[in-house]
Amino acid sequence: MAKQASHTSKKEMEGKETVEVFKDLDRGALDTERFVEKHAKTLMIVFGALVLAVLGYFAYQQFYVGPRNEEATLSYLAAQKNLADGKDELALGGKTAANPGYVGTYNDYSETKVGKLSAYNAGLLKFKEGKYQEAYDLLDKFSSKNDVLMALKYGAMADCQANLNKDDDALSLLDKATSASDDPYTSYYFTRKAGLVALALKKKAEAKKYFSTIDEKYQDYDNGMSDSYIEMVKYY
Repeated sequence: MAKQASHTSKKEMEGKETVEVFKDLDRGALDTERFVEKHAKTLMIVFGALVLAVLGYFAYQQFYVGPRNEEATLSYLAAQKNLADGKDELALGGKTAANPGYVGTYNDYSETKVGKLSAYNAGLLKFKEGKYQEAYDLLDKFSSKNDVLMALKYGAMADCQANLNKDDDALSLLDKATSASDDPYTSYYFTRKAGLVALALKKKAEAKKYFSTIDEKYQDYDNGMSDSYIEMVKYY
């Protein structure tokens, strides 16, 4: 009988616990209802604001960003055609509204991807003209999710700094270029260039680091030259 009483007592206890759980749930639901009733107006305002924000975002994308991207693309393509025809000055543009070129496309549509790409192209043309500071400033405005393009940007900026006799800054930018992309050839190219610049600056430890990296990672692209570069470090 004692065992039976113990068994019944345990079942009764479990039943009471279940009842208490449901009572707590009921109280929680009642509290939630009261909260909603009390703050209904505020909640409606917040909900309405969220709906307006979402609708506003999609409207902005459809009616502003979309058309802006199309306009920027047309302007960019016109500059591209002038570049292909060998008309560098017209491709660069920026002097008249009738021919915005790369400069005008960036100035007018800097928030778009095409606008940012225009800054990159304009920077390369300014470099070609020998206007290295202007080229650097334009290249600095370019940004992209494309890692290879970012590596090329840092490399071009390094060339600008080198031509402005800022060799340490050039080396720092080349170092960025070496790790900006996962593309092996791009990384090899800028690692080799950084090593040569470091060598010219008599920074032996850094030069050896770059050439050793080539020896470890990029032998397929180097035709065994890394050993020669490492040997050169001894004589600088």
